[in-house]
Order: sequence, then structure tokens, then C-alpha cells
Amino acid sequence: MASDDWRVTTLGEVIELKRGYDLPKQDRRPGPYPIVSSSGISGSHVEAKVPAPGVVTGRYGTIGQVFHIVEDFWPLNTALYVRDFKGNDVRFISYLLQTLDFSAYSDKAAVPGVNRNHLHMASVRVPGIKEQQAIAHILGTLDDKIELNRHMNETLEGIAAALFKSWFVDFDPVRAKAAGEQPPGFAPHIADLFPDEFEESELGEIPTGWRVEPIGDVVEAVGGGTPSTKNPVYWNEGVYPFATPKDLSGLSSPILLATERRVTDAGLSKISSGLLPVGTVLLSSRAPVGYLAIAHVPVCVNQGFIAMICDGKVSNYYVLNWADANMAKIKMRASGTTFAEISKRNFRPIPALVPAAEVMAAFDSVVEPLYTKMRLNLEESRTLAELRDTLLPKLISGELSVPDTERTIGRYV
Repeated sequence: MASDDWRVTTLGEVIELKRGYDLPKQDRRPGPYPIVSSSGISGSHVEAKVPAPGVVTGRYGTIGQVFHIVEDFWPLNTALYVRDFKGNDVRFISYLLQTLDFSAYSDKAAVPGVNRNHLHMASVRVPGIKEQQAIAHILGTLDDKIELNRHMNETLEGIAAALFKSWFVDFDPVRAKAAGEQPPGFAPHIADLFPDEFEESELGEIPTGWRVEPIGDVVEAVGGGTPSTKNPVYWNEGVYPFATPKDLSGLSSPILLATERRVTDAGLSKISSGLLPVGTVLLSSRAPVGYLAIAHVPVCVNQGFIAMICDGKVSNYYVLNWADANMAKIKMRASGTTFAEISKRNFRPIPALVPAAEVMAAFDSVVEPLYTKMRLNLEESRTLAELRDTLLPKLISGELSVPDTERTIGRYV
């Protein structure tokens, strides 16, 4: 139960919100300070307007999202920032704002907007500073662990990309052996798998014995479709994950664990490519071209994808990194007046390097643990986010006590 020092008041008695500052794109100069809009960090600038720590939420356009900023920043005029915390805990305030129904303070215009004076009148219930700090610590511990996992995955993804580039773009081990040197950083049993000379190809010099083939001959590239959204028999109580490019747009790592929507058996029957296997590489082919992920659940896709089933000459880890390294070539083959789109017909002829099978197997053995760790981190973060979202309104309202909550999350962090 809540402690006795909780009080009911207005938001304006707890904090003061202020509109952000204009900064036209032509005036922005990349620098050390984040620019924060209604949708979060959207660039950087050489100057900051507000000292850290800070809290920002949307004023115009995207409303309802709240951002805790830990470095000096420039809030844009589409945002509101907390100018005065009035002695309250900064991070607690960021969580308190997340419990407000911003739509109740929207002007209901075509582009939603929030009036800060109306927000100041919102009724809130807040505890004393020590309870605020304890609540912020609990929720912050969960968010910090999620952020740590995100940073770890960025590092793991970067390692995998660097290995791909070294082996299959720069050909570092082949060049070392051609110079009569032992490839640095390579175990002898892996270095022995690479040739020591090059041969000409349509891609230029490639290691002797490797091949160049159209990507459409290397993987099975298929598209998808969308069952009629007007027919509930295709969607209600759906069981099969149905991916759209939007599902990939918010991924922090190139691993798809879940989708926003699911289709039924009837819906699946309307998609020509059917249910794609775990391990399929997904490339968004329009709106925009270029999102990438490996599906870690059986999935069906809409018409905004080229899905690559990798059960032959190259692995999905190789194809994911190949597509990323060759994204400029892929986008050059896109066309369209309303928005760019690459068709399967234009995609399939793109030449792809096919390494020797033993080198391909060695690459997989090195990078598979990296992607496995990424997946485990994502799964843990999803669990932590669900726990945070469950606890947040109960802690902020005082329904849950801090000691009880600390015992609950102890096994997670």
C-alpha cells in the first residue's frame, strides 16, 4: 500500500513544462549535443539549450512518448521539456509522465498537438522525494539493463560485420597468404581454408576457387502478400506471425522475434509464399528499401519484402551481411515514382560472391554464437520491458510498495 506522504495535486505544481526551440535543418551543425524532437533523439548539434538531466515529451505530431535525456540537449519546438523539476526526482518525473493520457489533452486536430497549460492542470498523485527515488531506481534498473543489452548487441553486430568485411570484402587472409605471411588473428586451421591467390571475375579479383553467381541462384528469393484486411476470417485469432516492414523498422538488432499482427490458416492460404522457415532473411523491398532481419520465428510476409530462404550454398548469416554490405547496389536497382521499390526480377540478377563451402562453414562457426547471444539479449530485454510496463503504473499510483517490488524484480536483474 502507499505510504502516508503521497499527495494529490496538479502536474503544474510538480513540474513546469516549456516549449522547445526552433532549429531549422539548414542551421544544424553536427556536434556533441543531441537534438530531441517529439519522437526522440533526431540528430545532433554543436550547441545545447538545456542542461542534463532532462525529460522531453511531444508537443506536436507524435504525442505520448517520454524521453529521459542524460546529456545536455536541444529540445525542438515540436517538443515540451521540463524546465523546472521543483525539487522532484528527474527520472521519477519521466515515469510519471508516461502514465498520463496525453490524448485527453490533445486538440484533436489533423496533426495532434498538446497545450502545456492544459497538461499543467492534469491531476497527479506523487510521493515524497525518497519514495520517488526508490521507484525511479526500480524502474531505472530495468531500463538500464535493457539499454546495456542494446549496446552489447550493437557491439556483437559490429563484430560480425567486421568479420564479414575482412573475410569476404577485403579478403585479408588471402592477401596475407599471397604475401607469404600468416594471416594475423586467424587460427591456423581457419587460415588454411583460404587460398593464397586471386582470379578475375565480374566483381573484380576474388579468391581462387570461389565463384560469382546471381543472388537468385544462391538463395530462394520470394515475396509475399496481404490477405484482405476487411475479412476477419483471415485475422481474428490469428496464429501465424505476419511481418510488414514496420515490424523491422523498430528493431534494435537484425533479429525478428515477433510481429504486430498474425493471420489465421485462411489468411495464410492467401499468401503465395506461405509460412517461411526460421532463419529466413527478410529484406524490405519498399517503404523503404533496406530493412534487414533474420526471422527467428516461422513467418509470413506482406508484399513489402524480398524474403531469402538460405538452405543451399550460403548461410543466412552470410546473406544478412552480404545484403547489408551491398545495400547501395540493391537500392540502385530500385525504381518507382511514388516510392522506391526493388522487384524480385531486379534483385535476383545481382552478382553475389559464393565462398568455398569450408570457408562458409568456418564463418558460420565464428558468428553463430554472436547472433545467438544477440537473440538471448533481445529475449531478455523483451521480458524486462514487459515487467517494467506492468510495474510502472502500479508503482506510480502507489498500488505496489517498493519493498514488495524489489523482491519481485530481484531474480531478473
